[in-house]
Amino acid sequence: MAKISIPHDAFVFVGDGRKALFLRNDGDEKFPHLKTERVIVGENPPTRAQGADEPGRTFSSSSPGRSSYEQTDWHELEEKNFARDVAGALVKIVRERKVKALIVVAPPKTLAELRNAFHADVKGRIVAEIDKDFTKLPVYEIEKHLTH
Repeated sequence: MAKISIPHDAFVFVGDGRKALFLRNDGDEKFPHLKTERVIVGENPPTRAQGADEPGRTFSSSSPGRSSYEQTDWHELEEKNFARDVAGALVKIVRERKVKALIVVAPPKTLAELRNAFHADVKGRIVAEIDKDFTKLPVYEIEKHLTH
């Protein structure tokens, strides 16, 4: 991964389908120092724990056979909802804090969900997107991965 320049007061969003970190560079571009501004952790148990019912069945009017609907992936649905909620929190931060630069770090699937959910105000501030999962790393490790 290439070294990224993180301007002073830039925000770094690090998230996946269950956890979101909002970090701000308290240092400068040469010596960044990321500080945690906000953390959001969502409840998202596995699909098997969220949906207990069997998929519904449908009858065809043209044949005597029956077919079932596809099983709902509750876990994936909750990740989409979480991405939408986080995107809402991020637009609020961008507007209230007058964020000029934003770096978004998320696994590819989450990054795609976020892109769909981001408001134009957020999209206009994004200076870099990184398709990695850093949510389990401490902040100093995230900083190191982004700047070295």
